[in-house]
Amino acid sequence: MTEALLGPVRAFLPCATPDAWVGWALEHPHTLLVDHANCEKKAASTALNLMYRYVEHPRLLQKLSRLAREELRHFEQVFAIMQRRKVAYPQLSASRYAAGLRAEVRGNEPGRLVDTLLVGALIEARSCERFAALIPHLDAELAQFYDSLLKSEARHFQDYLALAGDLASAAEITARLEQLKAVEAALITGCDAEFRFHSGVPAGE
Repeated sequence: MTEALLGPVRAFLPCATPDAWVGWALEHPHTLLVDHANCEKKAASTALNLMYRYVEHPRLLQKLSRLAREELRHFEQVFAIMQRRKVAYPQLSASRYAAGLRAEVRGNEPGRLVDTLLVGALIEARSCERFAALIPHLDAELAQFYDSLLKSEARHFQDYLALAGDLASAAEITARLEQLKAVEAALITGCDAEFRFHSGVPAGE
């Protein structure tokens, strides 16, 4: 079942998560949980912001309402794990990943919404792929939890992609994804000074 979910995700993404990032994550288990919690909050916030901005799109409102609820539930689950493990919840700076992708979003509508949805698809797909990359290396509780997230994250990626497809032609989607995927791959394989859930590889690798 897991491989059936991951096939479309891996086919969609421009590259696999480097092994160096997986090793870095295992060296920073507390930061992994804290930044994962932050990512879930940000994902819910993004969905809600889109719902406020684009009230004229009923399917978007329906799908992103469900997505926001699920992301907040995931946050609650990560936070519960942090509390059980007595992991502090400090403020963390954001990685350059999401900002780097959003810098490519066009300024005029409907291109702005199309690109925002495609960026959402990339972020959700990458999150799903990273959960899968981590699962073989985690303790039983975290491995089971991350495995439980794969189905919803894979669906979120498909939802964002389908919503973009409602607004633009297949040719436009393909062209925009080609550009966005090139940026995404550079962010994922490039070097970062601090570990984050969506960071690249450690500087010096």
